[in-house]
Amino acid sequence: MRPSSSQSEGLFGELFARGAVAAQVDDRAWLQAMLDFEAALAHGLAAAGLAPADAAEAIAARCDADLYEVSEIGRGAAAKGTPVPGLVKALSARLPDDAARQVHRGATSQDVIDTAAMLVTRRALVPLLDDLAAAADACAELAARYRDAPIAGRTLLQQALPVTFGLKAAQWLSGLDEARAALEEVRARVPALQLGGAVGTLASLGEHGLAVSAEMARRLELPEPALPWHTVRVRPALLAGVLGSAAGVIGKVARDVTLLAQTELGEAAEGGGEGRGGSSTLPHKRNPVAAVAALACAQRVPGLVATMLAAMTQEHERAAGAWQAEWETLSELLLLTGSAAAALRESLESLEPDTARMRENLDLTGGLLMSESVATSLGESLGRPAANELLGRASGRAAEEQRPLRDVLLEESEVVGALGENGIDAALDPESYLGVAGRLIDRALEAHRG
Repeated sequence: MRPSSSQSEGLFGELFARGAVAAQVDDRAWLQAMLDFEAALAHGLAAAGLAPADAAEAIAARCDADLYEVSEIGRGAAAKGTPVPGLVKALSARLPDDAARQVHRGATSQDVIDTAAMLVTRRALVPLLDDLAAAADACAELAARYRDAPIAGRTLLQQALPVTFGLKAAQWLSGLDEARAALEEVRARVPALQLGGAVGTLASLGEHGLAVSAEMARRLELPEPALPWHTVRVRPALLAGVLGSAAGVIGKVARDVTLLAQTELGEAAEGGGEGRGGSSTLPHKRNPVAAVAALACAQRVPGLVATMLAAMTQEHERAAGAWQAEWETLSELLLLTGSAAAALRESLESLEPDTARMRENLDLTGGLLMSESVATSLGESLGRPAANELLGRASGRAAEEQRPLRDVLLEESEVVGALGENGIDAALDPESYLGVAGRLIDRALEAHRG
């Protein structure tokens, strides 16, 4: 057969369908998950004595996505409201009459698609989690290697106090680890079988409905919920929320990388070899293209999460539009979050911090970012309010006269009397005012290893 088109093959595929998740959410992956449902249903019917065992085997043998044309099955989706009737027709056409009569027995389209969505999600989360783990490992390596490398901490995009690049990487690490843990928990807890028949009663299977459901759950390795969840959409909503959180963490890290790579900062750059990050018109450019791709993917996710949450409001025993709105939305959420994770992994594994440039930027303000450090030292003798007022005046003079803060402080008799020249120099040293940054890094690394 002609293979179904993959999202990674399109013009923008390498940006928005990066990494291994793309293949787990494309048309073929969905079709295979739907066929897996039909195979499990046939075996469930046979186990309950509702269908011959040889019919179940014959159905299962034809439940291979490579035997079908995706376009053929999807062609009737607009007329029927879902692609399931086309799937059932195509599968039945490949079977002898006695087996064909057992196809899809007792199930409805929503059972197929909802269970397929759970299978697709569970499978797609495997490479997504792998990429998140690798990105976190790269952060751990950066945190350990640059544990004591001072860099300007910035609040509201302005220099604030010194931190270390190791601490910045440790914060990235902590966020990625939390996102990964949440996704692992959701993968273990949320995906579940959906089998309810037309309105959630399994009436067409009579007293055997729960036996069929139990056998299907066993074969698909999905939990069997207490009852069908066809219009209680907590499971898809939980998946969407956790995927959105993961994309948000990825976006935060990627945003930091793009800011650090700015020409005016130059404190880090993506590696990758000659020509990478080049511009169509500017030969000198070295754009952080992997971080940019991660950001582009993450930027699209919140709207999709909102769609999934809006789709929770469903009518009676089958939604008119809200359920249908989930299908491609969930696929895009998985695809974009997975692509963002793959791109961020690439960015972090090649990241090249520049500690010399970090040090240069620490000196840009002539010592002003160390004003709190000096005030803290002075506070021991002058009291903190008086020290803060004195440093406010001195900092204002230094900025207005464009002089180093050290020179201005040496003209203040109260400062010299309290600290002396050596004390002033010590208080102006960024490495002397890092608090417990090193210990925080160690804690993040220990948690990561755990």
